[in-house]
Amino acid sequence: MKRTLVFVFLALSGCVEPAPPVSAPSSVSYGAAPPVAPDVAASNFMSVVARMEPVIERECRARSVGNNCDFRIVVDDRPRQPPNAYQTLDPNGRPIIAFTLPLIAEARNEDEIAFVLGHEAAHHIAEHIPRQRQTAMTGALVLGVLTAASGGDPEAVRSAQDLGGTLGARRYAKDFELEADALGTILAWDAGYDPERGAVFFTRIPDPGNQFLGTHPPNASRIETVRRTLAGLR
Repeated sequence: MKRTLVFVFLALSGCVEPAPPVSAPSSVSYGAAPPVAPDVAASNFMSVVARMEPVIERECRARSVGNNCDFRIVVDDRPRQPPNAYQTLDPNGRPIIAFTLPLIAEARNEDEIAFVLGHEAAHHIAEHIPRQRQTAMTGALVLGVLTAASGGDPEAVRSAQDLGGTLGARRYAKDFELEADALGTILAWDAGYDPERGAVFFTRIPDPGNQFLGTHPPNASRIETVRRTLAGLR
């Protein structure tokens, strides 16, 4: 079971992973923005954090009871990291949102950073980590018990637990991503940013498609979620 829990933690720690630009037409109404200079990228990031943090903490307190809403937003400056942003928890349960330096450099404007920050904050506000951990543990337990009941040896039971944990962790992964996109749209909007312009970064990453047990939904579904949520706000 310990191996399963390690897998779940790692699966939840990587969320938005923009890759190098791909040659795909934009499906949103905004034109492709050019890359920005490093000093502009750094300034955009700091400005968005200062403006977004009180908004996400206020929304967290309003939507949850007993949830730690003291967000810590950090830069993951480890070398050779890919463009990535993720939400996790420290040992005391404090929510951490981390941006790698390549992601900050890849973002073309404040709206993109704000949308990603809102998306990651939404994972914590919606309690996706404990919810996904619970489904993983349930999957590991059920498949492990069934394997043991059918006469499986200890190694087969351990393998079944790992498989059950994987299946459980991924059961709602796509739904959680779309939930985070919707709430992230609200958070960015409330802070005065344009979420649809922010979601343009989806046009610069490979489309995962609708893969069975995939961790992310198709890019078109994510953009549509942003647009639908934004239409309600407007």
